[in-house]
Amino acid sequence: MTTKLSAANLDAITSAAVPHYRRADLTPGIVHFGVGNFHRAHQAVYLDALFNLGEGRDWALIGAGVRETDEAMRQKLMGQDLLTTVVEQEADSSSAHVTGVMIDYLEPGDSAAIIAKLADPAIRIVSLTITEGGYYIDPASQKFDPKHPDIAYDAKHFDAPKTAFGLILAGLVARKNAGLQPFTVMSCDNIPGNGHVTENAVAGLAALIDPALAAWVKSSVAFPNGMVDRITPATSDREKKLLADNFGIDDAWPVFCENFKQWVLEDNFPAGRPALEKVGVQFVSDVAPYEHMKIRILNGGHATIAYPAGLMDIHFVHEAMENPLVAAFLKKVETEEIIPVVPPVPDTNLNDYLALCEKRFANPKIGDTIRRLCLDGSNRQPKFIIPSALDRVNANSLLTGLALVSALWCRYCYGATDSGAVIEPNDPNWDRLTAQSKKAKENPAAWLEMSDIYGELARAPTFIAAFTKSLNSLWTQGTKATLEAYLADRL
Repeated sequence: MTTKLSAANLDAITSAAVPHYRRADLTPGIVHFGVGNFHRAHQAVYLDALFNLGEGRDWALIGAGVRETDEAMRQKLMGQDLLTTVVEQEADSSSAHVTGVMIDYLEPGDSAAIIAKLADPAIRIVSLTITEGGYYIDPASQKFDPKHPDIAYDAKHFDAPKTAFGLILAGLVARKNAGLQPFTVMSCDNIPGNGHVTENAVAGLAALIDPALAAWVKSSVAFPNGMVDRITPATSDREKKLLADNFGIDDAWPVFCENFKQWVLEDNFPAGRPALEKVGVQFVSDVAPYEHMKIRILNGGHATIAYPAGLMDIHFVHEAMENPLVAAFLKKVETEEIIPVVPPVPDTNLNDYLALCEKRFANPKIGDTIRRLCLDGSNRQPKFIIPSALDRVNANSLLTGLALVSALWCRYCYGATDSGAVIEPNDPNWDRLTAQSKKAKENPAAWLEMSDIYGELARAPTFIAAFTKSLNSLWTQGTKATLEAYLADRL
């Protein structure tokens, strides 16, 4: 017997914590673009904790989106009064709680309604979780690409933009014309300098419309940098069934995640902000050391284990960590090549941080999949792996492991595992990647011809040599034997 998640049924739910606040008392303060699992397991959870303390209830969320898939999420959440069940799981425990911090979800594609809401004086923060690939960044230069067709469209159709950045800019212009203070724009994505990246996107679009507008954005709008962290897998029928069986709740789109969460934010909110420091958010003057650590060690670690595990037909992340070769590969690459090029972080031991990451990766309850980690390598590799490899090149240091990580990605993009199982498309640029991987089977340098991804690293002789040797080994010896050779310092 399950209870359908809804506002009317909250009192009937006894297996999970429910909001201690009356949702009728909430008023909006934040519009959030990209209402996915990570947002609902992270930002929404912090706000829920704050509201449960009896504070900040004028900072409720309004959802927004620009993709067709956003409408599916909207329909699911609207059907249960915008409530979400968050299930936190560790190896020996599980707990669930219902969050109710979202009070409206604007229809994707209704640009007029979204811009009107952004112009509402009550909205003081606009936040984003639109994934690493959603910022229109050129992979090689890691700079905003003003020539992207989506951006070009918004510049020509500024009265009805289609991208999050077009809508944000239109909302800012509406406030400017009305004499209202700009809202703060807060990225919650895993991108180095995510505040700067977001500013470059909004100002870059503005520059295509009016250089003076771009100058106003840069001088008047705040874009705080932030580091966010919580492992949050995709929701499938598996998670829905676990929720129903273990907690008796029927939720159309629950969120499963680990207990651990972290949020480090630059305290730059001229229009005000919720008192999130009361629920564990760290406000600092410089986020860069924290995000550098997280992106290089944790996200880089995910990329390190993803492709060997995928090629060896391993399904879950915790199963990859149970494989001695994969776990040892992660440890060796991190300790010998990644951590040595990560700058110091205040009050943090980087080896202890790695140990925490390894423990989190090994959590058997999360159900995170290798396929999710392999997703979108064309956007993730330039952020998580290639910068560490370039640092190693510039320091004239060993980079055998990082070159092998890149070769494993190339081999994965061929579209078949070592056993011959088909790898379904798993990247927005899959056709291109597969074509290059097939060329690279005979000529490894062909993979590095993707200069928009590899940049100057593709011209580094030490990287080219190490990559070539690794890819040749993967094709002639297979993943298992190649990992064994690397771990024995024979690669």
